[in-house]
Amino acid sequence: SDTNWWKGTYKGRTGLIPSNCVAEQAESIDNPLHEAAKRGNLSWLRECLDNRVGVNGLDKAGNTALYWACHGGHKDIVDVLFTQANLELNQQNKLGDTALHAAAWKGYADIVEMLLAKGARTDLKNNEKKLALDMATNAACASLLKKKQGTG
Repeated sequence: SDTNWWKGTYKGRTGLIPSNCVAEQAESIDNPLHEAAKRGNLSWLRECLDNRVGVNGLDKAGNTALYWACHGGHKDIVDVLFTQANLELNQQNKLGDTALHAAAWKGYADIVEMLLAKGARTDLKNNEKKLALDMATNAACASLLKKKQGTG
């Protein structure tokens, strides 16, 4: 995901467009909340939420903006998404992964801790029958998940 190119519609054609054209000329950006979360762009994320872009919308892979914020390690974005009353913490994508799976796999213990504090489920398995704990890539994430499951 090259930050110089964004997926959107420009002059009636959909595809990758240069980021410098986006602000002035793009007709639409596919999944703007997801793009903001993926890039860690807090002001754009807030603008999307202020304009009532659905917080639980799914992209083509079934991911939520929360998933992308967790995948990218963007704590500030996760914090803002947590302020949304109807945020779905445990949405599974087409591979069965949740935001917790993403944070554990990427090794973001601080975000794992934030998700657990909000009540993210540790018992959900992805399509490969893996829990977030099974995907944890560092001891800090694994320890937090084990403690939450009562096995630590």
